[in-house]
Amino acid sequence: MSGDLLEQFRRIGRDLFVAGLVSSHGGNMSVRQGDRILITRRGSMLAQIEERDVIDIGLEENDANVTLASTEIVVHRAIYQATSALAIVHTHPPYAIAQSLVKDEIVPIDSEGSYLLHKVPVVAAQLTAGSTEVAELLPAWLKEYDLVMLRGHGPFAIGHLLEEAYQLTSVLEMACRILTVAEGMGAELKEYRKGSEQYESW
Repeated sequence: MSGDLLEQFRRIGRDLFVAGLVSSHGGNMSVRQGDRILITRRGSMLAQIEERDVIDIGLEENDANVTLASTEIVVHRAIYQATSALAIVHTHPPYAIAQSLVKDEIVPIDSEGSYLLHKVPVVAAQLTAGSTEVAELLPAWLKEYDLVMLRGHGPFAIGHLLEEAYQLTSVLEMACRILTVAEGMGAELKEYRKGSEQYESW
Protein backbone atom coordinates (compact mmCIF):
# COMPACT_ATOMS: atom_id res chain seq x y z
CA MET A 1 0.00 0.00 0.00
CA SER A 2 1.34 3.41 -0.95
CA GLY A 3 2.01 6.08 1.63
CA ASP A 4 -0.49 8.39 -0.09
CA LEU A 5 -3.28 5.84 0.24
CA LEU A 6 -2.48 5.16 3.89
CA GLU A 7 -2.62 8.90 4.49
CA GLN A 8 -6.08 9.01 2.88
CA PHE A 9 -7.30 6.29 5.26
CA ARG A 10 -5.81 8.16 8.22
CA ARG A 11 -7.22 11.55 7.23
CA ILE A 12 -10.73 10.36 6.43
CA GLY A 13 -10.85 8.08 9.47
CA ARG A 14 -9.88 10.94 11.77
CA ASP A 15 -12.41 13.27 10.14
CA LEU A 16 -15.20 10.70 10.50
CA PHE A 17 -14.57 10.43 14.23
CA VAL A 18 -14.15 14.16 14.83
CA ALA A 19 -17.40 14.81 12.95
CA GLY A 20 -19.25 12.39 15.25
CA LEU A 21 -20.08 9.98 12.44
CA VAL A 22 -18.55 6.98 14.24
CA SER A 23 -17.88 5.90 17.82
CA SER A 24 -14.39 4.97 18.98
CA HIS A 25 -14.30 1.57 17.28
CA GLY A 26 -17.25 1.90 14.88
CA GLY A 27 -17.52 2.15 11.11
CA ASN A 28 -15.31 0.92 8.30
CA MET A 29 -13.80 2.04 5.00
CA SER A 30 -12.34 0.34 1.97
CA VAL A 31 -10.74 0.97 -1.40
CA ARG A 32 -10.75 -1.34 -4.40
CA GLN A 33 -7.52 -1.87 -6.34
CA GLY A 34 -8.10 -4.26 -9.22
CA ASP A 35 -8.94 -7.67 -7.76
CA ARG A 36 -7.88 -6.63 -4.25
CA ILE A 37 -9.65 -4.71 -1.48
CA LEU A 38 -7.94 -2.63 1.18
CA ILE A 39 -10.34 -2.52 4.13
CA THR A 40 -10.05 -1.36 7.72
CA ARG A 41 -9.23 -4.00 10.30
CA ARG A 42 -11.95 -5.54 12.46
CA GLY A 43 -12.34 -3.46 15.61
CA SER A 44 -9.89 -0.77 14.52
CA MET A 45 -10.15 2.83 15.65
CA LEU A 46 -10.76 4.95 12.56
CA ALA A 47 -9.38 8.03 14.29
CA GLN A 48 -6.03 6.34 14.87
CA ILE A 49 -5.36 4.22 11.80
CA GLU A 50 -1.93 2.67 11.45
CA GLU A 51 -0.62 0.61 8.54
CA ARG A 52 -1.55 -2.63 10.33
CA ASP A 53 -5.17 -1.42 10.47
CA VAL A 54 -5.63 -1.60 6.69
CA ILE A 55 -6.08 -5.20 5.53
CA ASP A 56 -5.34 -6.39 1.98
CA ILE A 57 -7.80 -9.10 0.91
CA GLY A 58 -9.11 -10.62 -2.32
CA LEU A 59 -12.16 -9.22 -4.06
CA GLU A 60 -13.53 -12.62 -5.03
CA GLU A 61 -12.38 -15.01 -2.34
CA ASN A 62 -11.00 -15.26 1.17
CA ASP A 63 -7.36 -15.61 2.10
CA ALA A 64 -5.46 -15.71 5.39
CA ASN A 65 -6.34 -12.08 6.15
CA VAL A 66 -10.11 -12.62 6.25
CA THR A 67 -10.16 -13.01 10.04
CA LEU A 68 -8.54 -9.58 10.38
CA ALA A 69 -10.80 -7.71 7.98
CA SER A 70 -13.83 -5.70 9.06
CA THR A 71 -16.93 -7.74 9.80
CA GLU A 72 -18.54 -5.84 6.90
CA ILE A 73 -16.16 -7.38 4.33
CA VAL A 74 -18.96 -9.48 2.80
CA VAL A 75 -20.99 -6.30 2.17
CA HIS A 76 -18.05 -4.35 0.73
CA ARG A 77 -17.24 -7.23 -1.61
CA ALA A 78 -20.81 -7.46 -2.87
CA ILE A 79 -20.92 -3.71 -3.55
CA TYR A 80 -17.65 -3.73 -5.49
CA GLN A 81 -18.71 -6.76 -7.51
CA ALA A 82 -22.00 -5.14 -8.54
CA THR A 83 -21.09 -1.46 -8.99
CA SER A 84 -18.33 0.79 -10.35
CA ALA A 85 -17.41 1.96 -6.84
CA LEU A 86 -13.73 2.27 -5.99
CA ALA A 87 -14.23 3.40 -2.38
CA ILE A 88 -16.79 2.71 0.36
CA VAL A 89 -17.43 4.48 3.67
CA HIS A 90 -19.80 2.98 6.25
CA THR A 91 -20.59 4.93 9.43
CA HIS A 92 -23.08 5.15 12.31
CA PRO A 93 -24.24 8.81 12.35
CA PRO A 94 -26.79 9.38 15.14
CA TYR A 95 -29.20 11.83 13.47
CA ALA A 96 -29.34 9.81 10.25
CA ILE A 97 -29.96 6.62 12.22
CA ALA A 98 -32.75 8.32 14.19
CA GLN A 99 -34.39 9.52 10.96
CA SER A 100 -34.14 6.02 9.50
CA LEU A 101 -36.22 4.65 12.37
CA VAL A 102 -39.26 6.67 11.34
CA LYS A 103 -38.90 7.06 7.55
CA ASP A 104 -38.64 4.94 4.43
CA GLU A 105 -36.64 7.64 2.66
CA ILE A 106 -34.78 10.70 3.85
CA VAL A 107 -35.51 13.82 1.79
CA PRO A 108 -33.29 16.75 2.86
CA ILE A 109 -34.84 20.19 3.22
CA ASP A 110 -31.61 22.18 3.34
CA SER A 111 -29.97 23.57 0.21
CA GLU A 112 -26.74 21.52 0.26
CA GLY A 113 -28.47 18.26 1.13
CA SER A 114 -31.12 18.81 -1.53
CA TYR A 115 -28.53 19.54 -4.21
CA LEU A 116 -26.12 16.68 -3.43
CA LEU A 117 -28.49 13.96 -2.24
CA HIS A 118 -32.02 14.73 -3.48
CA LYS A 119 -33.24 11.78 -1.41
CA VAL A 120 -31.73 8.79 0.35
CA PRO A 121 -33.60 5.47 0.42
CA VAL A 122 -33.88 3.65 3.75
CA VAL A 123 -33.68 -0.13 3.50
CA ALA A 124 -34.25 -2.66 6.27
CA ALA A 125 -32.61 -5.95 7.19
CA GLN A 126 -33.18 -8.19 10.20
CA LEU A 127 -29.45 -8.82 10.54
CA THR A 128 -27.71 -5.49 9.99
CA ALA A 129 -24.00 -5.96 10.75
CA GLY A 130 -21.92 -7.77 8.15
CA SER A 131 -24.69 -10.13 7.07
CA THR A 132 -25.27 -11.91 3.77
CA GLU A 133 -28.78 -10.41 3.90
CA VAL A 134 -27.33 -6.90 3.66
CA ALA A 135 -24.80 -8.04 1.05
CA GLU A 136 -27.66 -9.27 -1.13
CA LEU A 137 -29.82 -6.21 -0.51
CA LEU A 138 -27.58 -3.15 -0.88
CA PRO A 139 -25.85 -3.54 -4.27
CA ALA A 140 -29.07 -3.15 -6.26
CA TRP A 141 -29.79 0.13 -4.46
CA LEU A 142 -26.23 1.37 -4.89
CA LYS A 143 -26.56 0.96 -8.65
CA GLU A 144 -29.13 3.77 -8.50
CA TYR A 145 -27.89 5.84 -5.54
CA ASP A 146 -24.42 6.71 -4.24
CA LEU A 147 -25.71 6.64 -0.67
CA VAL A 148 -28.14 4.20 0.96
CA MET A 149 -29.28 4.16 4.58
CA LEU A 150 -29.60 0.84 6.41
CA ARG A 151 -32.36 1.27 8.99
CA GLY A 152 -31.09 1.51 12.54
CA HIS A 153 -27.48 0.90 11.51
CA GLY A 154 -26.05 3.54 9.20
CA PRO A 155 -25.33 4.58 5.61
CA PHE A 156 -23.11 2.97 3.00
CA ALA A 157 -21.66 5.59 0.65
CA ILE A 158 -19.69 4.90 -2.51
CA GLY A 159 -17.37 6.95 -4.69
CA HIS A 160 -14.21 6.89 -6.75
CA LEU A 161 -12.29 8.21 -3.73
CA LEU A 162 -12.73 7.86 0.02
CA GLU A 163 -13.23 11.62 0.19
CA GLU A 164 -16.24 11.46 -2.14
CA ALA A 165 -17.92 8.81 0.00
CA TYR A 166 -17.06 10.76 3.14
CA GLN A 167 -18.59 13.94 1.73
CA LEU A 168 -21.91 12.22 1.01
CA THR A 169 -21.95 10.75 4.53
CA SER A 170 -21.19 14.12 6.10
CA VAL A 171 -23.85 15.92 4.07
CA LEU A 172 -26.43 13.26 5.02
CA GLU A 173 -25.80 13.66 8.74
CA MET A 174 -25.98 17.46 8.53
CA ALA A 175 -29.22 17.22 6.53
CA CYS A 176 -30.67 14.87 9.15
CA ARG A 177 -29.67 17.22 11.97
CA ILE A 178 -31.47 20.05 10.19
CA LEU A 179 -34.51 17.84 9.52
CA THR A 180 -34.70 16.78 13.17
CA VAL A 181 -34.51 20.35 14.44
CA ALA A 182 -36.99 21.68 11.89
CA GLU A 183 -39.50 18.90 12.49
CA GLY A 184 -39.23 19.51 16.23
CA MET A 185 -40.23 23.15 15.82
CA GLY A 186 -43.79 22.05 15.14
CA ALA A 187 -44.47 24.62 12.42
CA GLU A 188 -45.17 24.23 8.72
CA LEU A 189 -41.94 24.47 6.76
CA LYS A 190 -41.68 27.19 4.12
CA GLU A 191 -40.62 25.90 0.70
CA TYR A 192 -37.93 27.91 -1.06
CA ARG A 193 -36.49 25.50 -3.66
CA LYS A 194 -37.43 25.54 -7.33
CA GLY A 195 -38.47 22.06 -8.46
CA SER A 196 -38.42 20.64 -4.94
CA GLU A 197 -41.33 18.33 -5.77
CA GLN A 198 -38.94 16.32 -7.95
CA TYR A 199 -36.72 15.29 -5.03
CA GLU A 200 -39.15 12.76 -3.61
CA SER A 201 -39.64 11.02 -6.95
CA TRP A 202 -35.98 10.97 -8.02
